[in-house]
Order: sequence, then structure tokens, then C-alpha cells
Amino acid sequence: MSKRNSQASKTAARERLRQERERQAKKAKVKRQAIVAGSIVAVLAAAGGIGYAVVQANKPSYWEGLKDAKVTAPANTTGAKGTTVVIGKSTAKKTLKIYEDPRCPVCAQFEQTVGSTFKKDLDSGKYKFQYVGATFIDNKDNGEGSKNALSALGAALNVSDQAFLDYKAALYSAKWHPDETTDKFKDDSYLIKVAQTVPTLKDNTQFQNAVKKGTYDAWAMAMSKTFDNNKDGVTGTPGFVMDGKQLFADGKSTPLLTVADFNRVVGAALKG
Repeated sequence: MSKRNSQASKTAARERLRQERERQAKKAKVKRQAIVAGSIVAVLAAAGGIGYAVVQANKPSYWEGLKDAKVTAPANTTGAKGTTVVIGKSTAKKTLKIYEDPRCPVCAQFEQTVGSTFKKDLDSGKYKFQYVGATFIDNKDNGEGSKNALSALGAALNVSDQAFLDYKAALYSAKWHPDETTDKFKDDSYLIKVAQTVPTLKDNTQFQNAVKKGTYDAWAMAMSKTFDNNKDGVTGTPGFVMDGKQLFADGKSTPLLTVADFNRVVGAALKG
């Protein structure tokens, strides 16, 4: 091979090597661009997902969204948004205000122990009864039962005062009142099942439809707000108030959970 041919071969080889290097460099550049683009898309997608999650997390729950909703008040109520519920004979001179949360186990204890005595007093006209419903127990476990049961009580009240009283007693009964840690009242089917044991509500389509449709859900939230903003100083349930004064078994903090304490303290308040 001549020296000229040898030199030409080397030059050609170097050119082929240069072209191959350029090709590999372009290939690597395209790959890097694809990776970067994919990363950007992934970041944007993740950001969008996070943004969506944040928006969803900040959206008010169904019940929270009802705080400013239009209220359909049950029959047999008065006052702003129908949150004043007073039951009893018009001839009764004084009113016993009772604060209760549907899920409250101590309220259930009161109803099961003193309920029949309270009902006799009410029927005899010894005093009128003002009901204030609370839902603060739901806040402890992010539950819904207190609010849902309060709405169902509104549906019962829309039927009649008697239906309300009988249904409230049934919800607090030993048979139907769940443990505080079990949020059974969040289920409409359970609330309707309890209502089937109440003569005034048994097979009552109007009541059942109101429970299923949540007709009085906004009312329940409005009623709950009256507990939150009460001027009587009541912070827990059951709470008892007459003439603006809280009533306690020991004069300090113990609720009226026995017939003897109830008769003694309420009797004294009636005379005062």
C-alpha cells in the first residue's frame, strides 16, 4: 500500500469516527430531553394531584356546608330558623330547658332513669319543656350520628310533639342507644328502624322520606348552633336550666341523673 493510500484511509477512518461520535451525542441529547420532559410532566402531574388533594381537603364536609344553607324548619317550632322547641301545657308557668346530644351516653342514662318521671311532670302541666339539641360528640371522632339523629328528631317533630318525645325516648333507650364510640346514628336505615318501634312513626312515609332526603339536616345544624352559642353557660350534656339558672344535683356540676335528685332540684326551682 502506498503512503498516499495509507493516509487517505486514516483520514476516512477519523471522519467515520467523528460522525459516529456526533450521532451518539445527538442520540444522548434527545434521550436527555425526553427524560427532562417526562420529569416536568411528572412534576406537573404531581403538583396538579397535590393541588387537587389540597382543594378537596379544604372543601367543607356535607354537614359543614349546611351551616349557612336555607333551613326548612319542622312544624311545632318557633323562633329563628325554627330552633325554639317548647312542648307542654300552655298553663304551665315555668319552662325546664334541657340540653341533649343524641349520642351522649349520660343523656341516655338520664332518659332511661328519669324519663318517665319527667314525662309525668310534663303531662300534668308542672312545667313546659324546651329542647336544645347539640352535636359536639361528632367532633370527637369526625362522626355524623349526632347531626343525623338530630335531623331525624326534626322529622319526628314535624309529625307531632308526641312523636318527637316518643322517638327521642326510643333513641335513648337501652335497646337502641349505641355506645358512644359506635356511630350507628349516622345510618338512616338504623334511625328508621328505631322509629318503627314508635307508634306515631311506624310506617310513616312522610317521616321516612324526610330522614332519607335530609329535609331537616340544615335545621339540625342551626339547632346545634344554638347549643354552641347558648347564654346559659351550658358546656356539656345533659344540661338543665330553669329561669336562666343551671340546675345540678350537687349545686356545682353533677347532672340530675336520679329521680330523687331531679324531683328535689327541679321542685326547688319551681318554687324559686
